[in-house]
Amino acid sequence: MQSTVAKEIRFDGVGLHSGAPVCLELSPAPSGHGIVFVRSDIAGDKTETRAARIPARWDAVVPSQLCTLIRNEDGVELSTIEHIMAALAGCGVTNVIVSVDGPEVPILDGSAAPFVDGILAAGLVRQDGPARALKILKPVQVETETAIARLEPSDTMEIEFHIDFADRAIGVQDKHLVMANGAFVRELSNCRTFCRQAEVDMMQANGLALGGVAGENAVVFDDDKVNGGPSGLRHADEPVRHKMLDALGDLYLAGAPILGRYVGEKSGHAVTNALLRKLFATPGAWAFVTVDAKTASRLPGAGVSRADLAFCA
Repeated sequence: MQSTVAKEIRFDGVGLHSGAPVCLELSPAPSGHGIVFVRSDIAGDKTETRAARIPARWDAVVPSQLCTLIRNEDGVELSTIEHIMAALAGCGVTNVIVSVDGPEVPILDGSAAPFVDGILAAGLVRQDGPARALKILKPVQVETETAIARLEPSDTMEIEFHIDFADRAIGVQDKHLVMANGAFVRELSNCRTFCRQAEVDMMQANGLALGGVAGENAVVFDDDKVNGGPSGLRHADEPVRHKMLDALGDLYLAGAPILGRYVGEKSGHAVTNALLRKLFATPGAWAFVTVDAKTASRLPGAGVSRADLAFCA
């Protein structure tokens, strides 16, 4: 079945790159509505509402090196949507209105855990009408000079990721997870965005990352040094786990949870979006299927409870 949030949920924070205060609100939406972002700061009266709406869809994504950025036909944009999308996917939310009073989603603690906690605390409402999933029927792959992303057939949703950084504190990390039975909430949701100190210096010199605070809403690496806050890293392999978190959020822009195996090798937002674009352009590679009870048990959101957050630490 489809689902939405039981009531309005509010999150206040700052934009990672702008440093400006921003408020995000989740509101219940009817069956069949899907996930839609609304720039509440420009919505104005009802005649302007359409221009402020941006669908959470793969073909609304526009190129951005630092985050996932979406834009509607009127040129209205919203950036850094990947963490809230991951939280919605991981909690099994299919219909919701996401209102944001600025051009960037609040970074909060740099992970998806605050969003997950808010959603699970408010609760979900099951809705009439069958849910659907996107079933991968044959492998599809995209490559760049430095990265590979691939989708393969599977009876459940799986994510496998490989990263390799020169910084000794990161190095080579590999992880594979089946995204059901609360796995996202327990294993990935609290993993924070990360970057290298040289990247921070460059971004801030160009007026970006103004809301980033090392150890609070981002983990910063400098060769063998780690600034992950007073408690250090939340997981020894927090970087690769965060990459998986991002991938789950970006894949949910397919418009439904995916029944398939995603493999990422040093990939990021742009490569994952390119993969979705190739998938939908490849005849016979995919099909939307109705989700029955057996299929639902294999998808993100299955078996999730707020108690799973206790296992994040």
